[in-house]
Amino acid sequence: MDIASQLNTGWMLTATVAVTLMLPGLALYYGGLSRTKNILNTVMIIFCGFAVAAALWVLFGYGLTLGNSVSGKGLIGNPSGLWGLHSLVGQETPKGAVPGILIAAFQLIFAGLTVGIVGGAIEGRMKFSSWVVFAGLWVTFVYFPIAHWVFAFDSPDGSTIGGWIANQLGALDFAGGTAVHMNAGAAALVLALFLGKRRDFPQVGRPGNLPISILGGGLLLVGWYGFNGGSAGGINESAGVAVTNTLIAGCLGLAGWLIPEKIRRGSATSLGAISGLLAGLVAITPAANSVSAVGAMIIGLIAGAISFWAQGLKEKLGYDDALDAVSIHLFPGIFGTLAIGFLADPATPAEAAGLFYGGGLDVLWRQAVAVVSVFAYCFIVTALIAWVLKKTMGLRVPDSQEISGLDTTEHAERAYSLDGV
Repeated sequence: MDIASQLNTGWMLTATVAVTLMLPGLALYYGGLSRTKNILNTVMIIFCGFAVAAALWVLFGYGLTLGNSVSGKGLIGNPSGLWGLHSLVGQETPKGAVPGILIAAFQLIFAGLTVGIVGGAIEGRMKFSSWVVFAGLWVTFVYFPIAHWVFAFDSPDGSTIGGWIANQLGALDFAGGTAVHMNAGAAALVLALFLGKRRDFPQVGRPGNLPISILGGGLLLVGWYGFNGGSAGGINESAGVAVTNTLIAGCLGLAGWLIPEKIRRGSATSLGAISGLLAGLVAITPAANSVSAVGAMIIGLIAGAISFWAQGLKEKLGYDDALDAVSIHLFPGIFGTLAIGFLADPATPAEAAGLFYGGGLDVLWRQAVAVVSVFAYCFIVTALIAWVLKKTMGLRVPDSQEISGLDTTEHAERAYSLDGV
């Protein structure tokens, strides 16, 4: 392995470790937002959903996502020859490239985290067994195809054909605004609709442990450097721009939430701060290497405000998105993807020009088609999966279990010992 490959591999190993921190980060963030009687169930949803996605990724998910497109249509990858990642072991690494097996591990984490994000909508009312089956079906029929559309690129020599959004459409999504955040947010909305509201919605009580949730949000911030920076594939300008924009957008997302929260509710809350931070991070994910630092500021600020506004929709429209997966991932994901069409700076590594930089509508219409396509496919297929499970296994726990809490009824555990209190 030449020196360039060694350096790039070292960066990708570091990014992979950073992204892995997002797993406990997401579990703590969602767990802390859950009510005390459901914290462990929420953590189990995150970790077990991740584990299911990881197993399927190794068996056939890598091939479906990053394999050569079937019939060259850009709709789904061909897992032939890639079952169990066998062909990646001992694969010769081209000069300056990162070993394929490491790229597979990096992308595996994306798949597992996307499933976990969906779990934010179901706190306290979904059967654990149904969730495990749903996770396997959803990652197979929704995540893997959409990830192929977005993340699989044609090879320079034309020997491998990638996904239609990345190549035929030419839309920009650096690290997963559509494939990860918008995809997961749309699926969370579908599950919330099929499950129905919690018994005490909207008066559901306060989060069980806000400090734990804030700690989880902090781990997510650290992991996001690897999430976006690692998507550059090595040590290059894209990685530097992506990491810088990630930090800037997160900080401005915090402000974007707190300003309207203070004006409307009279208080700037710690939960609002961490929620706005995450909204900014979500929105910059697709645009991380295509906008300037000022563009990242604009995206983060507006994303925080959009997420604050979207949080109120669940009461107005009557869907119970328990832990705000829809408001923090779906809406900022859509906004960040579309914002590229306005703010893409040709001086950045992506070299695309948005509407505000003299590029006309060319980038914007491509981004819009990607958004509509991903949302429509995810919504329809997720609804079909949820409907089948509802008619067969059932989705929702009995009322008695919901009242008692899923920590005790599903897992025979309690998060906190209250003996003697």
